[in-house]
Amino acid sequence: MGLWDDPGMHIINKRIVWEGSFLRALNITYTDKAGSLRTWEAVERVNCRGIVCIVPVTAEGYILFVRQFRPVMDGFVVEFPAGLNDRNESLQEAARRELVEETGCNAEEFILLAEGPISSGLSTEVLTVFLAKNVTPATDLLKQLYLPDESEDIEVIRMPLSAIDESLAAFRERGDFIDLKIYGLAELAKKKLGIANG
Repeated sequence: MGLWDDPGMHIINKRIVWEGSFLRALNITYTDKAGSLRTWEAVERVNCRGIVCIVPVTAEGYILFVRQFRPVMDGFVVEFPAGLNDRNESLQEAARRELVEETGCNAEEFILLAEGPISSGLSTEVLTVFLAKNVTPATDLLKQLYLPDESEDIEVIRMPLSAIDESLAAFRERGDFIDLKIYGLAELAKKKLGIANG
């Protein structure tokens, strides 16, 4: 059997164990490569057509992050703006909306940067990441169109793209969590923008 050949592993059944307003827990039955039935527990979003993450960079070489309290972590997390595509919109439209809602900024251009599972052992979520180029404050009209969520209390952080490691270390030292996606996505953004490391 070659590297890309089908090993015979397939989902047989997905059973909803519990469902809330935003998430559902699943019990997945599948066959392993020997043909034996196995089960796996997972979660998935309810009424969601994708998840977007935005890497916002200004023309001057600054990158924007958001810092917010995450109840699951019982602490503050520094991360990129992100959100659910829970409306009838494209992923790029969702990315623009989330950028405006969470940072009050807009971008000239949104470029697909990466796409893939977030936590493939736990969740069915697939994250689509956009590089937002030449970010500037959004117009008042756009801010009125995309109002922040009431439940979100977000601090916007602006730092030089060239000094991410040092800047994030300061947040970590004061007790904040740093979303691990930041490091790899920032490097992808640098590469896409033609910014050399060092």
